[in-house]
Amino acid sequence: MTAELVRGQNHPLPHTRLEIRVSAGHPVLAAATLGDEQGRVAGPEALAHPGAAELPGVEVPRQAAARHRLAVDLEAVRDTVHRVSVLLALPLGTGGPTRFGASAAPVVTVTAPDGTGIADYTITGLDRESAVVALELYRRQDSWKVRAVGQGYEGGLAALLADQGLDRAPELAGSVLDAVAQGLARAVPAPAPRAEDAAGRVPEGERAHQAAQTQPAVPVQPPVTPPPPAPVQPPAAPSSGGPIDYTHPRRRPAAAAAPGPAPQQDAAPGPAPADFPPPVAGDASGWTMDERLYNQVWGMFEDLARATAAYRSACNFAESRLDQELDRVLSDPRSRIGGAGDAARAAAKAKHDELTDRAQEALDRDLAQLTAESEVVEPALPAAYARWDSPVWQAYRVPMEPPMAVRLGDLHLPERTGLRVPFLARLPLARGLWVDSGRGHSEAAMLLDEAELRRLALESAVAHAVRLLAVHPAGRFRVRVIDAAGAGAHAFAPLVEAGVLAGPPAAGAAGVSAVLMQLTERVDLLQMASRAGAAEDLPPGLDTAEELLIVHDFPHGFDDRSVNQLRYLADEGPSVGTHLLLVADRADAAAYGPVLDPLWRCLTRLTPVPDDHLADPWVGHAWTYEPPAFPAGSSILRQVLAQLSDSRRQWGP
Repeated sequence: MTAELVRGQNHPLPHTRLEIRVSAGHPVLAAATLGDEQGRVAGPEALAHPGAAELPGVEVPRQAAARHRLAVDLEAVRDTVHRVSVLLALPLGTGGPTRFGASAAPVVTVTAPDGTGIADYTITGLDRESAVVALELYRRQDSWKVRAVGQGYEGGLAALLADQGLDRAPELAGSVLDAVAQGLARAVPAPAPRAEDAAGRVPEGERAHQAAQTQPAVPVQPPVTPPPPAPVQPPAAPSSGGPIDYTHPRRRPAAAAAPGPAPQQDAAPGPAPADFPPPVAGDASGWTMDERLYNQVWGMFEDLARATAAYRSACNFAESRLDQELDRVLSDPRSRIGGAGDAARAAAKAKHDELTDRAQEALDRDLAQLTAESEVVEPALPAAYARWDSPVWQAYRVPMEPPMAVRLGDLHLPERTGLRVPFLARLPLARGLWVDSGRGHSEAAMLLDEAELRRLALESAVAHAVRLLAVHPAGRFRVRVIDAAGAGAHAFAPLVEAGVLAGPPAAGAAGVSAVLMQLTERVDLLQMASRAGAAEDLPPGLDTAEELLIVHDFPHGFDDRSVNQLRYLADEGPSVGTHLLLVADRADAAAYGPVLDPLWRCLTRLTPVPDDHLADPWVGHAWTYEPPAFPAGSSILRQVLAQLSDSRRQWGP
């Protein structure tokens, strides 16, 4: 069964030897880029195009045509390649259309070498674009998936290549288009069969491929049915433009493959845990386990975002199709009543239900895989990434080196509220934090009175501060507190008693002014030294450790000068290791008007209760954020502060 993808949807690949077939209503050129895990393309040598059609594991056509075949062997690509992007562009000077919107939408189909369809994608929604990233094949936990991308570029091939990170993209695009204009039409053959082993046996995975050499391949099913390909003859002896060498020098033998059952060759989409390799904590790129876990967590975040986006898009498509079909039925007076109209409405509803059921099935499959991965990854996270109720905190010791990131809470989507992804922020923090003590639009906040909400906001800020202290080595991170009215004395008491603050909480207008003046001068000195490259000229007593300033109950106790100093620290402080943690209700500072708008914008807004305020502009999601909290009745806070206090006494402040 061929999966019909919509933009953003992914689908597992049961094979590593593939054909990618392109069907368009006009000539297009096809190309491919090989990228790393972040999608970066190393250079022109990682671009397969008509002028340089062969790369390890990838071969593209050498001419523009309305139908193409690209040959791909994912086991033969280099180990550093994690994404293979398939690109389509309109050739210039051929008399054809200059934008994709002027003709039928292109269709891209991924098939096995014998022609069995795996997934197809109709690239809709294009208008003035003349180049498009059609789809990408990406590596995920020792297996590969295909994702429908459909990202178009009005600036043509040059803009597309520039977005892929290639230098001198206009010149490179020009050379590709010149190669199309000067090249000869040539079809790309299906991947050649591998040689027999020493006993004369053909590997099991090659039998179907060898059969495809002597009989027509199975045609691909809707939405567009390209004609059956002609029988492909075995390739002749290699020439200067011969077929791909699929031999990989560092290829793993079958015995060394990852544990777990192999994927089914022709499994239909649906919940089938056996189709996926068992999840492994740290199964991502990186030099250290810390880096690998960080990359794995954000891979889970990306997969959850894309899977949900694909589901929502498929449901919207089904609803739109149902509305259109019902409108057509109602527009004909003869079909509004009677058996014909009822049958048409029933057929439209049945098609709608089929599409939504398939979308739900695909979503359940992806969420089951992500849930299994989360259950393995969460217990393996180090203290910086772990929840407060993780057993790792029971054995906490002050680290010798800071981590890559720190956990600020959890994120989830309404499609599966129980699947929570850690919200990790890279260190050092690039932006300050703002714990919003106002009601905002949160349903959970509406159920609490104002005093309770402010108490929770302050406790959440203390939890963030303790975690930041806990993940840094002794003496490498300091915390100051401004509590102008003294209303947070109870919440700050554990920090004061443990002696982990750089000084007593500043109170009153004079205390606020003194702390802000000291930090402003510190940021000025560090910035000047950094820009001049003269760190050795800093005053002898200046502490260069990172600092966190917690400001409670802002703007109480602040005058106009203090507000300007706070804005300066928010803007310039992170570059030299001075960070803000603001606990405030924006409504309390309404008197300042738009003067404070830049302050709120440059801080990462967090909430003391679950709230769906974190926007994901790429896929249009609103993620629900859940703040970290110490388990009820737990002594983790006291234990961590005791370790920090002992470390400060041993190593000094």
